Amino acid sequence: MAVIYATRDGTPWEPKYLDSIDAELCIGCGRCFKVCTQGVLKLMGIDDEGEFCDPFDDDVEVERKVMVVDKSGACIGCSSCETVCGTNAQKHSAAA
Repeated sequence: MAVIYATRDGTPWEPKYLDSIDAELCIGCGRCFKVCTQGVLKLMGIDDEGEFCDPFDDDVEVERKVMVVDKSGACIGCSSCETVCGTNAQKHSAAA
């Protein structure tokens, strides 16, 4: 059974927690990072072999940058990241 809360005016609200970000869909724009107030996300690079790497390491050839879930336990379920994502890369779930 999902946990349902209410907003200040009594409107039902169900938190949706960030589970993952699809690296194939993510374009690394950083919109989700900017709206997350809880520090859940982290920018990572993807190298020429398709592996995650430090995007700021000068010794690694970064093909592209993507966001990843770094601290999933810090997510408060506000869904702001989902709202600003233009590619629908985030996967969310409701509280159990």
